[in-house]
Amino acid sequence: MSVVIETTIGDMTVDLFTEERPMACLNFLKLCKLKYYNYNLFHTIESGFIAQTGDPTGIGDGGDSIFGVLQGPEKRFFQAEDLPKIYHANAGLVSLVSAGKGLVGSQFFFTLGENLESLDGQHCVIGEVVEGNEVLRKINEAIVDEKFRPYQDIRITHTVVLDDPYADPRSFREPSRSPSPTAEKLRNGRIAADEDIDDTDGKTMEEIQEMLAEREAKARATILEIVGDLPDAEMAPPENVLFICKLNPVTTDDDLEIIFSRFGKVKSCEVIRDRKSGDSLQYAFVEFENKKACEAAFFKMDNVLIDDRRIHVDFSQSVAKIKWRGKGRGVEGDSRSLDFNNLRGSRRDLQSRRKQLPERGRRNARSRSRMRNEMCSKERVKVREERHHKQENRKPYSRSDSRSSDYKRSSYRESSYERQVGRNVKCHSSKAGDKGNREHSPHDTKAYGNLQNKTGHRNLEKQQ
Repeated sequence: MSVVIETTIGDMTVDLFTEERPMACLNFLKLCKLKYYNYNLFHTIESGFIAQTGDPTGIGDGGDSIFGVLQGPEKRFFQAEDLPKIYHANAGLVSLVSAGKGLVGSQFFFTLGENLESLDGQHCVIGEVVEGNEVLRKINEAIVDEKFRPYQDIRITHTVVLDDPYADPRSFREPSRSPSPTAEKLRNGRIAADEDIDDTDGKTMEEIQEMLAEREAKARATILEIVGDLPDAEMAPPENVLFICKLNPVTTDDDLEIIFSRFGKVKSCEVIRDRKSGDSLQYAFVEFENKKACEAAFFKMDNVLIDDRRIHVDFSQSVAKIKWRGKGRGVEGDSRSLDFNNLRGSRRDLQSRRKQLPERGRRNARSRSRMRNEMCSKERVKVREERHHKQENRKPYSRSDSRSSDYKRSSYRESSYERQVGRNVKCHSSKAGDKGNREHSPHDTKAYGNLQNKTGHRNLEKQQ
């Protein structure tokens, strides 16, 4: 047995479980046939949970069963079936709202999520949506307030019973046409379903631009949440933390804490430094104990001279104290102080932040990098010069000083040079050195000694 429920945003077809829930389905079918639900407001919409309607007053605490409509207020509720058990396992199920102890009336809801175990055993499932699931998606996306009440009305406009297997109760009279809406039914609405909403009506150009900028910021935050860079698009930085930049590199944490403590108690103060070198990156975060002290420091300390530098102060835009467990796993508080590693985040975030820096900031960063490279180059040149100076001032090699292979190779090169040039002066020194080597170098290799001996004899022959 089916019923078509027409709403202001589309139509849905509901198949009823008449065999499992005969009394509850009779109640629902007869109320639809009586046009009791026409112009009823969806007064509660919780995204991913339920969309509730069926109260003619639109408040959420009214409505009578078909027996209460025909027989009086004492029959407002009746006992619905609870067996066999039907669970709220899928989206699109239709359930009569229980007023307690299994008593139901006219109000019902559509499930907007799956595995809603908290509803099982309390409310009576009577059917499911077989056509019009896109209407349920639109209802699920409706904009609501903190009490889950939609800002723009979503109403049932008409109900059509396709098949009714039950006989009409005594004194039941089906209306010949759909009745016009009463003032009571339309009283609790907000914005009419067919009313065009103009957000810019009555606003100045500055207010319109501010509204557009806010929308754009929310859209960007939502995109960051979708791609996984933010755990939540609505996440906001703390209101008691100040961001200070353009600091002098010599300014320390203690200096800033002393300066800013006159506005209120400072919980933490940290100058962000490079991980490897420990040099100041010329910006810091100051966390106050309360928001009022933070606001006072913001208004008083901007463009103030500290250590011959005019600093810039702004409210922190960092959410680095929020530790993200990963996409789909939520967030947790991080008691650690803000540091450069948490601030810069992933490599992709760092690259995007660099692109967003102004050109002047990028030039300054490049110049600082170039200065560091030049300093490193100067240090390397200095080390090389010192090493070269030490080599030039090194004592002449004596075989009695060391037995390293380096000095052996050096002596070998000297002997080869002497052999090629064949100077007479070198011959005497070579012969003397040869003799001295044979006396004082018993650990030299045999080949090396033979080479020197041959060289010495050859030079002596040339001299004679």
